[in-house]
Formats: sequence, C-alpha cells, structure tokens
Amino acid sequence: MTKLRVAHSIKDEESISQKHASKRITVGTLRLSALSVATAVSALGVSQVACAELTWGDEESYQQESNYQQDYQQDNSIDSFMAAAIAADRGDVSALYNYEQVMSGGLFAMYPTYWRMNLDLNSQSSAAVSQFVRQYPDTVMAEKLVADFAETKAGSNDYASVRQVANLITNADASERCAVALGFNNGGDTMRAMAAKSDVWLTTKKQPALCDQLAMEMNNNALISNQDRAARLKRMLRKGKTGDIMALSSRLGTPIAYSALSEIQLNPSSFFSRFGREPASQTNQYLYMYAIGRMADKSYREAALQLDFDIKQDNQRAVRLLNDETRRYAYRTLGVQRMNHNTDDGFNAEAVDWFRNSLDNDFNFEEAEDYAMAAIRFGRWDDVVEAISKMDGETQKEAQWQYWLARAYEQSSDSSKRNTSKKMYQNLAKSNDYYGLMAKDKIGQRFDASRLGGSNLPNVSAADRARVMQDANFARAFALYNSEASRAYANREWNWAVKQARDNRDDNLIIAAARQAYDMGWLDRAIYAVDNTDRVDSLALSHPMPHQSAVVRYSESAGIDPAWAYGIMRQESRFVSSARSNVGASGLMQVMPDTAKYIARNLGETYSASRANSGDTNIRYGTWYMGDILGKLNYQPVLATAGYNAGPNNAKRWQPVYGSLAADQYVESIAFPETRNYVKHVMENATIYSSLLGRGQPITQRMGTVPAGF
Repeated sequence: MTKLRVAHSIKDEESISQKHASKRITVGTLRLSALSVATAVSALGVSQVACAELTWGDEESYQQESNYQQDYQQDNSIDSFMAAAIAADRGDVSALYNYEQVMSGGLFAMYPTYWRMNLDLNSQSSAAVSQFVRQYPDTVMAEKLVADFAETKAGSNDYASVRQVANLITNADASERCAVALGFNNGGDTMRAMAAKSDVWLTTKKQPALCDQLAMEMNNNALISNQDRAARLKRMLRKGKTGDIMALSSRLGTPIAYSALSEIQLNPSSFFSRFGREPASQTNQYLYMYAIGRMADKSYREAALQLDFDIKQDNQRAVRLLNDETRRYAYRTLGVQRMNHNTDDGFNAEAVDWFRNSLDNDFNFEEAEDYAMAAIRFGRWDDVVEAISKMDGETQKEAQWQYWLARAYEQSSDSSKRNTSKKMYQNLAKSNDYYGLMAKDKIGQRFDASRLGGSNLPNVSAADRARVMQDANFARAFALYNSEASRAYANREWNWAVKQARDNRDDNLIIAAARQAYDMGWLDRAIYAVDNTDRVDSLALSHPMPHQSAVVRYSESAGIDPAWAYGIMRQESRFVSSARSNVGASGLMQVMPDTAKYIARNLGETYSASRANSGDTNIRYGTWYMGDILGKLNYQPVLATAGYNAGPNNAKRWQPVYGSLAADQYVESIAFPETRNYVKHVMENATIYSSLLGRGQPITQRMGTVPAGF
C-alpha cells in the first residue's frame, strides 16, 4: 500500500496530478446559475440515502440509515449553501447575514458566516475569528478562517492579532506556520518563533512570501547566533539576495555596502581582476562568494575556471586571500549550479567533485540532496554516504535516503556494511511504497496483492456504515458531492473528515467512509482516505480498476502492459474522468489538446475535444500515446513514463551518454522533481496493479536498465 505523507494543510491538498498544483478555493470558483441551484435543491440528501440503500440493502443497514435520516434528512442547508455561494460571489453581505439565520443549526451553517467574514478578512478582529472557531469547533472552515486570518494579519504586520489566534490553528501549511512564527518573533516569544527555523533559515528554494519575510526578520531574534547568521549569509551570497546580505553582514559586524554588491552584479570579472590587490579581509571573503555566485549564474563553466585560477594564484601568496571556508563554499556554489543545468547540459561527474571539494559540516538540505543525487547518478557510493551524512537526522531516516544508504553499503568491500545493507533492506521491505518494493527485490521477497485483500472490498459493519453518515464532517462531504457545488468543497470536507478520523485512530470509520465513496464512484476520495492513513490497507479501495475491460483491451491493442496504463491513470487523474489541469490536460489519462490532435491524426480520426475527453476515447488515446512514446524511447518503460510527464525529449536528455544505467539511478537523478516523483509513483502503482491483474512483475524487472542515449 502506498502511504503518502499527509499535506500539512488539508485545505490545500496536493493536486492529484503532480504537475497540476491545486489552488486554495475562493468564492469565485462557485459561479452557479439559478438552474444549478434548483437542480441541487431537487437532488438534496435523499439521493445520498438512496445510494447508501442501494449499496447495502440489508434490513439492519436500512435501520442504521434511518438513524441518519432522523439526524440529517431534514437538514436542508445544502440547498441554502448553493444560493449563499452565489450571494458571496457577488459580495452581497446583507444576503449572507440572512443566510446565516436561515442556515443556523444546519450542517452548512458556518459557510455564510465564513464567506461574509472572508470578503474583508483584514477588517475582522481576532475576537470575531476566535468566536467563529468556538462556534464551529473541529470543522475545516474554522481551521481555514483562522489560518487565513493569521496569514492576512501577518502580511499587514499586525502581529498582535496573529498571536491572539495562533493557538487555534491546528493544521497549518508552510505559509501559515510562517505567519504564526512571525507573530511570535515580533512579540517577544522568540523560542516559539524558533520552531520554524529549520524550515526557512537556510533554504534557498522558492518558498511562500511570509516564509521569506520570517527568515529575514529572524536575523534579529535573540536566539539566532552569529554562527547561524554566517551560515545563512553564505546561502544568500550564492543566491544574490541583496537585502538579506546587507542585513546579515551588518549584524555580523562586517557590513557590505549596496554599492559594492551592485558593482559586482554588473561586472563580476572586474572584481576578480582586482581581487589580488585587495586586503585579506572578511568582507572580501564574502564579496568573493557573491562574485562567484553571480558569474556562476551566467556560466558555471566560466566560474569554475575563475575559481581554479584564483586558488592557484592564491596558493603562491605568502598570505592567502581566500580562506578555506570561502574556497569550500565557492565549490559548493559550482556544484549546485551544475545540478541546475542537467537537463540542458547533460549530467557530469564534475558536480560530484565540486561537492567533495566543498565538504564541511555546514550543508543545507538542498545542497546535500544535490550532492547525493549527483553521486547516485555516477555510482560514487562513498560520496552517497557522505552526502546523506550531511542531512539532518530525521531526513536520514526517510525511506528514500535509507534505501540509497543501503545501496551504497551494498557496494562496500566491508562485510559488516554489506550486512547492514541487508538489514536496512529488510526494514524498508515492510512497506509497499516505491522504496519498499525496490527493497523487496533486493532480499528476494515478492509483492503479493492477495495478502492485502487483492480486489476484494473490505467488509464493513452496519454500525460503521451508519457512523459515516452520523459524522458531521463526512455528512457534509457526501452532501456536497451529491450537489452541484464545486467538487473542491466536497474534497476539502472529505480530507478534513479523514484527518479527524485518523487523529482519533478510528480506522473503521475511515474504511467505512472509503467503501461508501467507492460504491458511489467517488474513487479519488476512497484512494485519498486509504493513502493518508498508516494502519489501513485495502488495495481494492486504494488501487481500484474502473473501466477494466477498456483499459485491458486498448492497452493490448497499443502493445503496452495494462498495469502500466492503470499506473499512469491513477497518478494522472485518480480516475476522475472530468479532471482538468491548469495547462489543459483532460480526462482519465490527462491528455493535452495538442497531443490529442496528434493522436487523432495518427489514428485517422477527426479531432473532437469532447470526444477526446470522454472516458472510453480518452483511455484509447492515452494508451495509444503510451505505446507511441514507448516505441520512441527504446521500449524502456521508465523512460516512457518520464516522457509521458515531461515530454520524450527531456526523457532522452536524461539518458546516460555512455553505457547503461540502473533504472533506479536514472529515476533518482531526473532533473525535474515533479517528474522524478511521478515516475516513482507510476512504477509503484504499476507493480501493484500487475499483481492485482494476475500478471505480477517485480518492480526491478519492470523498470529494467536505461540504455545510453540514441
């Protein structure tokens, strides 16, 4: 079973397709016509009860469902929800006040109040927000309102208001955590602010604006040491963050003037030409790092030549101008930049060499990850061990790095390390995720779907079935699903319901809810429920096989493995036939319009957008395209999977230049993080589906070996 990490915020669930990030839901997503409202009114919860009766038709089930009817059948706030959404969309505060009265006490009572307050969140008081949370405790909209409020107030520097609601936020995402930390950082509680340090202080990757702001403001936190400041300054010098550089260097007692940075930015070569005549000061060490960073931005190759030249010159001086720390971090800058150009320039072991030249005890995660991936690509196993040792303790324990540490130890001439490798594989093999499946192959185990119930749906007691509809969170989710509301609302309520049940360790409720969602055809939420629990295993729910006849028929016609087709489909759409991405991909297989036109042309058909998006045609088109890519990429499924996500040309660019490469090394070094994770998930899915379809194939055999580029 795949066990995905639950996103920090249920409110902003990761997109079902990794290439299409979902957006926070706004009122503007609900543009509904009066006809839609009327349709929703007529489709009120009765249809949901009827569905349950059709699913479980025994007498005991009916009696349990009657209990639900007594609790919720008369609740018609879903009707008013639809109309209130329209009022919110047009900013009609008066109407929303009215709906608050009409919907009071109903399942959806909190929505008109939320919409009204959210129309001008910055004008709300912390007292009003706190009252909302008390009135609607343990609901996703209470969590969303208070978290949004904290972000809004942090953005306007009203930190007192942030502190007043901070303890009410229970499921913060990255931006919300930073908002809370900003409140404490500016309110004297420096210790609580430091809880976010590891997330923001040394990161150089794109992060929310509030996190950038927090990192900047933490410079003045009393618990930040000068060693901390020096570590962050090096990263900001590499990235060229002028404001941070000036603030940090000033606190360190070596202020760097904006004019000096600006001059180097305009002409790094001029700085290098005069550097040998400058005094050996700490300020000049920092300026050298900055200059190498600016040159590397334009050309890492030119920066490497410059650094090698300067070190040779410096070694001949009586008093060196470049200290060891500057030399190491200059090489680190080259290593990071080189890894950023793998798609354009191809992979090169020089990245590993540059990271090795930079070894010290001060790596941030991005630097250690780049070092590890470069070393993995070229089988530099000692460097793999070094790179992983530079990660923090919790990161090292993650399955990804445990697997690669085991791979490195496996290559050792030291028998004790090889024995350690086997033990690590045995531990990883307890899981059925990508790394667990790979580890199984290493120790001769075989994944067997029948041990997890195979395609048999779990049995659910009548009492648990009834509890699903007696749970307000799940009841809201199902009512929204059965209405004309944007599916995003139903998904959010569902995700929150799963979280609450998981926090309560109520596995039976999760299984019962997932089973009901499955029976209603709401497959993506059934998958979500099982994937986001640690103790629930049901392949029938987590890896459903809708349209099986079509998938098998069209896959065989296209010359591809049906398990692979299911692996792609599960990753692309979670079997939501109406899925649309923000770049235009659509349907179960998420086929892009231009790709659909290409497919139709090759099949001798006239392109029709509506037909291309329909379930049967979308499956036929998607499987044909998978076969097409597979043929163009040497019939290598890992390459073809990468090509399906990132395009065949990118998949080719990532192939080794000479010789073959183990598929796991190819996958781990894919230059696009999105595609890298996508390929892992698809290979994992396909391995599980192959067992479910009675055609079990180990993941290592499935992935094969990646040949040299052709």
